[in-house]
Amino acid sequence: MIRHLTLPNQLTILRLLLVPVIGYTLTATWALHDQVSVVVYSAAAATDTLDGRIARSRHLVSELGKFLDPLADKVLVITVLAILVGESVVPFWVVVVIFMREFVITGLRFVAAGQGVVVSATPWGKSKTVTQNLMIGLLILEQPYPALKPAALAFVVLAVVTTVASGLDYLWRYRRFVI
Repeated sequence: MIRHLTLPNQLTILRLLLVPVIGYTLTATWALHDQVSVVVYSAAAATDTLDGRIARSRHLVSELGKFLDPLADKVLVITVLAILVGESVVPFWVVVVIFMREFVITGLRFVAAGQGVVVSATPWGKSKTVTQNLMIGLLILEQPYPALKPAALAFVVLAVVTTVASGLDYLWRYRRFVI
């Protein structure tokens, strides 16, 4: 079946399949598990950039990809953040802010799609993704490398700010679907 999928969709499915691997490595206790987690997370996050670029450049955008890509992104980020909350690495409220933004914007996309409008990624949305990914990497790495704690904290603040700003940006741009 997978050979019938486009390369971008295969990359998206790979991202989904990496989620339990990241979950396992994050919760493991063997030496270097945090470093392995960051490598696997980075590879998964890289597929998000890659699948979109390939889909657009090769005209392989599909309905399946439009559905799976944002789902894979959300599953990846929320799963890792939930584990980090459970290990008291990141405050619960940070995950609530990120989750609520994703929930609201997914709802907005759903309403807009029902009216034939595609809600595309914006510069704020892309900034949100980059800052969240860097935050997650730093939060994981601050465990074996405590000197990274100030940078991780700075990226928590930056990720929360860009998450809220991107959510407000989408709501403003597509306000006609909100009310």
